Amino acid sequence: MTMNLAYSNENHVSWQQALVESIEVGIIVVNTNFEIEEWNQFMENHTGFESTDVKGNTLFKYFSDLDMHWLKNKCRPVFEMHTPVFMVWEQRQYVFKMQAARPVTSPSEYMYQNITIFPVTGSLGKVDRVCILIYDVTDQAMGKIRIEGLNDRLKQISRIDGLTNLFNRRYWQERFEREYKLTIRNKTDISVLILDIDHFKGVNDTYGHQAGDAVIQKLADIIRVATRETDIPGRYGGEEFVILLPDTPGENAKTVAERIRKLAEKTTVTHETTAINFTVSVGIAEFNTGFKQPLAWLQAADTALYDAKNSGRNRVVTFRM
Repeated sequence: MTMNLAYSNENHVSWQQALVESIEVGIIVVNTNFEIEEWNQFMENHTGFESTDVKGNTLFKYFSDLDMHWLKNKCRPVFEMHTPVFMVWEQRQYVFKMQAARPVTSPSEYMYQNITIFPVTGSLGKVDRVCILIYDVTDQAMGKIRIEGLNDRLKQISRIDGLTNLFNRRYWQERFEREYKLTIRNKTDISVLILDIDHFKGVNDTYGHQAGDAVIQKLADIIRVATRETDIPGRYGGEEFVILLPDTPGENAKTVAERIRKLAEKTTVTHETTAINFTVSVGIAEFNTGFKQPLAWLQAADTALYDAKNSGRNRVVTFRM
């Protein structure tokens, strides 16, 4: 950007005024009644309102959605205590609603702004005006938002099993161990389920691994339907799933397990032109203080699952101490 700051005798524009008009920052000066006394070229460009038209009028006339009481409260310490005030886009996207500088290519319709309000002292040493500086930080803000979004996505990917969209084993194990410690402290009811697909190897051998993946995905869908938002389901490995049920005693956990078992039994998975039916077996372990380590609790549910398999499959078994 080229700025011509030369003093001109012909139009009596001082170099200070040329700077104000040329700088890529919005400048508004208002008096104690919030009547506009200065409105630079930046503001003209981004609002469409000419300086000659706005001067002498109240600021709120040109920003009808601006919260008058909020802005006056922000400006009060500037007027009364001669203290500058700063606002950043993380607090609110903008104070003055203006379109982004590049509305076609920008991912944001409206400008992200950092705002500085500082006192302007009159000849008697009293602050009778404030100067509001508006910085267009849209590019920086969108860059940060993109990075934060990417970080959130990476964090989500690190926790989620790619095939089922349930928690993966590592993250589920972390949650399980955390809930174990909380349960010891709070002494609340909680149960864990382990379930897997009966004769799953036969599904893979007969129909192929893609068909097996379709059955695993369908069981994950059933688990989502049968559990609450507060429950913690995960894929533990292969065709094996785990579900942590907070605030759930063993009898209630059995109800959840039976719901999953019955839904699976009634479900048909269609892979290409083949219809595949499947069943699941479920082991349940309600927490008790006899489990001295998280692994002991999980192994109890695994023992119950083993008993369900050995007693005929397609059934639910609860671990008994």
